[in-house]
Parts: sequence; structure tokens; C-alpha cells
Amino acid sequence: MSITLEDYGIMEALGKLGVREINNGTSTGSDWFGEGDLIDSVSPVDKQLIGKVHQTTREDYEKVMEKATDAFKQWRVMPAPQRGEIVRQFGERLRTYKEPLGKLVSYEMGKSLQEGYGEVQEMIDICDFAVGLSRQLHGFTMHSERPGHRMYEQYHPLGVVGIISAFNFPVAVWAWNTALAWVCGDVCVWKPSEKTPLTAVACQHLIAEVLKENNLPEGISCLINGDYKVGEWMTNDKRVPLVSATGSIRMGKIVAQTVAARLGKSLLELGGNNAIIVTPDADIKMTVIGAVFGAVGTCGQRCTSTRRLIVHEDVYDQVKEALTDAYKQLRIGNPLDQNNHVGPLIDTDAVKNYLHAIAKVQEHGGKLLVEGGVLEGEGYESGCYVKPAIAEAENHWDIVQEETFAPILYLMKYSGDLENAIALQNGVVQGLSSAIMTTNLREAERFLSHAGSDCGIANVNIGTSGAEIGGAFGGEKETGGGRESGSDAWKVYMRRQTNTINYTTELPLAQGIKFDL
Repeated sequence: MSITLEDYGIMEALGKLGVREINNGTSTGSDWFGEGDLIDSVSPVDKQLIGKVHQTTREDYEKVMEKATDAFKQWRVMPAPQRGEIVRQFGERLRTYKEPLGKLVSYEMGKSLQEGYGEVQEMIDICDFAVGLSRQLHGFTMHSERPGHRMYEQYHPLGVVGIISAFNFPVAVWAWNTALAWVCGDVCVWKPSEKTPLTAVACQHLIAEVLKENNLPEGISCLINGDYKVGEWMTNDKRVPLVSATGSIRMGKIVAQTVAARLGKSLLELGGNNAIIVTPDADIKMTVIGAVFGAVGTCGQRCTSTRRLIVHEDVYDQVKEALTDAYKQLRIGNPLDQNNHVGPLIDTDAVKNYLHAIAKVQEHGGKLLVEGGVLEGEGYESGCYVKPAIAEAENHWDIVQEETFAPILYLMKYSGDLENAIALQNGVVQGLSSAIMTTNLREAERFLSHAGSDCGIANVNIGTSGAEIGGAFGGEKETGGGRESGSDAWKVYMRRQTNTINYTTELPLAQGIKFDL
């Protein structure tokens, strides 16, 4: 007898989150509407249909933008700590619904249940961060060269922030953006991945309740759904001063060019091709744990997933043996079963990309230390379950230079000093996350120096995958240069203004210029 959504507890979770069998996919808060074509949400876990969502039509989109631009006028004048209070209430709502929302994330996307809960915890954490930030949106003061003058800088809200998120983190990345944007005084329009629309519907229900309870206007949080065409409406729209887009490099280049053509701002979080350098002074046990989780977590579908392991020749064989032994212990299966380490890929197109990458490695002459393949039989009927693979490879191969969103780890050897390993690490077009495993302080500091890792994230003795919300998240080169989450990432959601105040009865000019009348 097949397992049903009721058996998984998904129907109960959907009910708690206000998600129905067929859902309107467009919302300005508590107002839901739209009768566009339906998007099927099918779980990669077992190919069961979870629900359907109406796509946003052009007419729907215009209604959203009208409500959002109107709401901004009221939202921006609320004191920032009051906006922070709304975000605090949203964080509390997420705490209440962490279990059902985390389960829905796991089932709709295919990541492990613990990762699903962890993603909702990221949302809670960024809300906490944003609440504190709402009392710290600081500017700067500076001395004027003119007597009787004061100069300072301040930050103002931008307006409507457009958010385009990807399937692999269907709710956390939205929260990273929207929690900060809200306390900054912006309103948000969110286009989630068409592969994970139900988690977005659930999140919108939760924030809509908070906004309604506080008698706030429609339009502060908006949801639109659909394919790339819906995203194009937003990237071309001059009413959206900032578009934050997470996804592939190909997509990011299109977004960047489109938004730049109208002199708008874009915040891009794109592909990664992340490496861990393993030196002779590495703790091998720590190395294996970090590399395995980085390579197979979320079935290799994180932008920070470990793709390359660059190992010194002195410890290469030891690391290789330890890794292959660790892979034998991996349990692949239903992500709702917490005994399993690895769930499915998002869909069969991702499986095709995985198989293509393995075939290309073999064409290059690479040796598969742990063979891949698609799993079949009971529990694997969706066709989305694959075996995590390890291949000996060369950094310059075309397939290694690309990002394959799948659990394939490329193992490569370096000799000589650390500079050779850093050159390999930096020798790709992406620049998101990087790590070094070493107990040598000099090697660690060398890796973190100006001539070290060229990535936005550089770690010592932890892997490439996973990031705390307190630090700014993002990468360089073709990763896009954007920064989200912690540190001073909030500044991208605001416009900067320099102010000069003259409190005298004279009007001296800067640079000593004289203009007498």
C-alpha cells in the first residue's frame, strides 16, 4: 500500500499553514486573487501532487504593484523600531509554526527534515537580527570645513524591493531579504521558484495574519507566482528600485543587464564552485565530516555545496580512503525519515544534469572512486534519488569549471606549498565559499590574506556549506557580488543621503570660493 500525504503528516501541516488543494498565487497580504494557469507542486520525494497554485497574470501584477507602492507611503514613515516590532511578531509566528512549515519545506523541496527545520530556524534568526537592527540604522557625522555648519549622512528606504528566490532554500533566502527590507522601511514583492510555490503561499499566510492584526495596509508583503516571464515584469519595472535575485549565473546575468538598463539596483546571489583545501597539517577526521556534509547535504543542491577537494599529496591517499569509507555509510532515501542522510534531487531534469556531469568526467579520463547512478526500486519511484559520487579530476576540465547542482565531489591533488592550492581554489569563475583544513596558524592566515581566497566566504577548519545569519552572505566574481543577511548588508536596501546644515547667518561656500553680490 502506498504512503499518502496523510501518513507523512503533510495534510495536517498544510491545514495549519492555510494551504489548500488549489491556491491563489497572488497576494498583497490578506487579499488573495488571480485565476492564471495552474502550477503543480509535485514532491521529488515520491512524485505525489501536493497542491496547485494559480500563476500571476499581468493584470494581477499591476494590482500588486499598485498596492505595494501605496503601502510604502505609510510603512516608510513608521519609526523603524515599530517596524521591528512587526518583524518580531512574524518571528514569533514562525516559532509557532516551525514544525509544519519545516515539514512542508522538506517534502516540497526534498531536503532532509532536519534541514527543513533548520531553514525555518534561519528565518527566525534573521527576524531576531532585524529586530535589533531596527534600533541601529545608523548614519555618520563628520566635520565641515565651513564654520557654523554640520554634516552628516543618513539612510532612507528605497521603496518596493523585488525578491526572486530559488528552490533550494525556498523560504530562508526570502526571509534574509524581507526581514531586513521591512525594518529599513521597504515593502517587498516576492516571486518564489515555480518548483516550490506552496512554501511561499504558507509564508505569505503567516505574515498576512501579523499585518492584519496590526491594522497595517495591504501591500507591505506581496506574493507573485509563475515562471521567468513573471520575473521579467519585475526586473523591467522602474517602480522596483532594487531586485534581489538568487539563482544560476545565467539567470543573474540577465537580471543584472535588465535592471542596469533602467539604472536600478540588483543584489545577486548566484552560483558557487566551492573548494576545501586540505594541507598536511589538517585534522583528517574534521576534514571528512566537513567535506561529506558539504558535498551531500541537500543532495548537493546548495550554492555553498563543496564541489572540489584540493588535497596535498602527502595526505592524499589517507583522505581518499577516509572519504570513500565515509560514503559507504551514507543512507539515501525519504528525507522525512531522519535516519537518512541524503534525499532526492529536485526533479528529473536535475538527474539528467547529474548523469551528464558523471559522463563528462569519464570522457576526460577521470576515475570514479565512488560510482554514481540513479537509484531504483521501492522508495525510489520518483526517479530523483541518486548516489553521491566522488571522482578524481583536474581543475581545468570544463565540467569541473561548471557548477553541477548535484552530489558530485571532485578530488584533486596539489604538491608544493599552499600557493599552489590557493591558485587551484581561485581558478574558477565563481567566488562564493571556500575553506582550508589546517592546524597551522600561518597557513590559515595566509589563506585569509589579500593574496589568499578570492571568495566572499573563507573558512578555517569548517566546511564551505552553512552560514550564520550574523555575517554578510555572498560571493565575488560570477557569484554576483551581492551581500545578504548580517553585518551591514542592510545598507543595500536603503538609499544614502548626505546632509549639510548651516546654523549661521552667513553663507560661506566650500573650497573657499567667493561669490559676493
